[in-house]
Amino acid sequence: MGAVPEPHAGWTFLTNHARVLAAIADDPSTRMRDIAAHCRLTERAVQRIIADLEEAGYLSHTRHGRSNTYRIEPGTPLRHPAEAGLSVATLLALLARHDEQRDEQPGPWTDSASGGDRESQSGRSR
Repeated sequence: MGAVPEPHAGWTFLTNHARVLAAIADDPSTRMRDIAAHCRLTERAVQRIIADLEEAGYLSHTRHGRSNTYRIEPGTPLRHPAEAGLSVATLLALLARHDEQRDEQPGPWTDSASGGDRESQSGRSR
């Protein structure tokens, strides 16, 4: 069994449910163990999250021997009223675009549209 992920204090922008869903979107036949390592969660937490996502209709799976293949329901709307009208597909597309930009531009965060960094975008200077 793998090591327990290091604890994280404080809040984050993405929920663990979003992280697990994004990991499955990257590889629908990924193992829970690999999702847990990627998301820095325990395997048990990933099991609970997958069960939540399946129960809510965001995800289904097909068993192939000892492994699963997951299927995301892309048209399922996001749960919070503030995201009314947005679907899982919209969220995953945004996360995929972020991953592509991160892979292309290592280093500090930049605004690819204007070429400026975070500080210059906010009007602050050093």
